[in-house]
Amino acid sequence: MNIYKNINEIKFDVNTAVTIGTFDGLHLGHRQIFETLFSKAKETGGRNFVVTFEPHPRTIVNSGSKVNLLTLFDEKIHLFEEMGVENVLIINFTKEFASTEYGEFIEKYLIHGIGTNNVVVGYDHKFGKNRGGNEEYLRTFGEKNNFDVTVVPPFSVEGTTVSSSLIRKVLLNGGNVELAEKYLGRYYLLRGNVIHGLSRGHEIGFPTANIIPLHINKLVPENGVYLVGAKVEDKTFYGVMNIGTRPTFENGEDIHLEIHILGFDRNIYNKEVCVNFIKRIRDERKFDSVDDLKNQIKNDIKKAENFITQITN
Repeated sequence: MNIYKNINEIKFDVNTAVTIGTFDGLHLGHRQIFETLFSKAKETGGRNFVVTFEPHPRTIVNSGSKVNLLTLFDEKIHLFEEMGVENVLIINFTKEFASTEYGEFIEKYLIHGIGTNNVVVGYDHKFGKNRGGNEEYLRTFGEKNNFDVTVVPPFSVEGTTVSSSLIRKVLLNGGNVELAEKYLGRYYLLRGNVIHGLSRGHEIGFPTANIIPLHINKLVPENGVYLVGAKVEDKTFYGVMNIGTRPTFENGEDIHLEIHILGFDRNIYNKEVCVNFIKRIRDERKFDSVDDLKNQIKNDIKKAENFITQITN
């Protein structure tokens, strides 16, 4: 896959199908756009091209507000390549760029820059200053500049239109990671580094790896206990992950991420762990005693092991 950060690096070729977007999460709706992009490029024997932005536009347009990202940028680039994207132009999204009129953007980047005979966009595509660019505007521009516009309809799962905002909602309000998986077409993923904790898990017989997410804006599902897959040094293990404030031990508000990796006894401090969320087991709650907590953890592990047996047999 060719990755460009400057429009001047790109060889002009009108026989190119292009799509434009942030594509946070690369969910099944996005994948339908990409499948259409690949099909349009194949029809003419041309190349496919993705124009995307970094950082996420909302972090610039709504500066100061936290953006819950479903995919970090390097994760998204990896998924692009997995899907079959041939070329990517990464545009540095700044306040200055945010003021670009849509027509100016199309002329500079598509008509005179990359070249295109087909622009593929989602049904809700809006872009440019004050989100002035839409399907109607784009079609008018295409008629004048000899390129087609293909609008991909919404993608639904069980009657619900899939979107990045919907996936954020189900993860943050209820931690329904199984539903998020249906919308994403894969497990929701979170990467982090293992740090030293207070060793409380080890003291009560259930050692945990304490995780700090790689990026402050990466979405962390709602507090609770989850069955997860934990990939460490290219090998994946199952684990039980707690996200929360440790109410049995503390009265603080800080969120902690801790994984008890099943059948695992190695020093992984400062290692990166890739966590796939498989199933929500229960809400986080405060226990009257450490013994009550230990009994609940045993039950959590038993539930996790039963589910693992179901999905591996």
